[in-house]
Amino acid sequence: MTRDVAIVGLGCTSFRPTSPHASYREMIFEAAVKAYSDAGIEPDQVDTFMSVSEDYLEGTAIVDEYVPDQLGAVLKPVHTIGADGITGLASAFLQIRTGQFEVALVEGRSKASNVLHPAHIDAFALDPVYVRPLELHPRFVAGLEMRAFLEATGNTEEQAAAVVEKNRGNACRNPMAAHPARTSAQDVLRSAPIAEPLKEGDAALPADGSIVIILASAEAAARMKGQPVYIEGVGWAQDTPNIEERDWSRAAYAEEAARQAYRMAKISDPAGQIQFAEVDDAFAYKELQHLESVGLAPTGMAGRMLEQGEFSPGGRLPVNASGGSLGCGHVHDLAGLRSVMEAALQLRGDAGDRQLNNPRVGLAQSWRGVPTASGGAAVLSRR
Repeated sequence: MTRDVAIVGLGCTSFRPTSPHASYREMIFEAAVKAYSDAGIEPDQVDTFMSVSEDYLEGTAIVDEYVPDQLGAVLKPVHTIGADGITGLASAFLQIRTGQFEVALVEGRSKASNVLHPAHIDAFALDPVYVRPLELHPRFVAGLEMRAFLEATGNTEEQAAAVVEKNRGNACRNPMAAHPARTSAQDVLRSAPIAEPLKEGDAALPADGSIVIILASAEAAARMKGQPVYIEGVGWAQDTPNIEERDWSRAAYAEEAARQAYRMAKISDPAGQIQFAEVDDAFAYKELQHLESVGLAPTGMAGRMLEQGEFSPGGRLPVNASGGSLGCGHVHDLAGLRSVMEAALQLRGDAGDRQLNNPRVGLAQSWRGVPTASGGAAVLSRR
């Protein structure tokens, strides 16, 4: 059964480097109250709930057991999506498309400041026999990939550094951002090395926050307040978890996820039909790689297009007008939902000082982070 599905409610906390004032439960509650108010509904009108959770990052086993109270979901189905946020969005989207549900809720949160040794957790995703015993910091994967990507495409370290300058500058217009800054590409290039050529300035800093997104069928959306934003297409994919088997010069997961989303949305010319994008930039080079992988820039041209201002808020294809992860903060699996939320705000005309000029179709793209090769894509529209 084919049904139109729309985003009808958005709620979030501000993103902060630390959040000692609130537990993750209190953060979820704040975001949920805002989302219900935005949609003009009560919790008992939601049929199914999705919790985007990774127990390792939460420090609690079966962490979704601790979220129903905050969402008003007691005795309702709550499904754990142990994956990227757009995968959680896709799960809710598909449940509504079955015709068995009218309204769905997707929740995610980051309490990154609670994690004392994030590299120890990331290392669990490395091969336990051949890679993890080397005891290398997992970010070596990003350094190797950055080098391979730059060598294969002709993009440069300077262009990657310019991504940081753009995105953290964009975040200065976003009151929800955790790490806005007026910085320069040269500041990034002079920062300390992590895994050559990757530098500290290239990496998004962690942040805490929570997001709740409410979805509804077109029929249910018509009974709610506010302007719906339609999910025209969605996709998710995973490349091999074995780092020695990957094509380091490209993001195969992004290519496949975007292909699925474009096919569903009937997008035949992404560069011509997509008007703005929120793509993952957990590391600066990933923005360039992802733009090329999803067909918004020809191979080897993303850096040059950036330098020409095409990805700036006033350019032909604004990218990460929110500030992306570099400006808003790296929020782990919540990053995909943050991209979707920003795209929806732009399409509704509710993005405040960072509002783009009358966008109608946008792309949200995500990556689950080092050392994974998985992510998602969603095409959103204002009809």
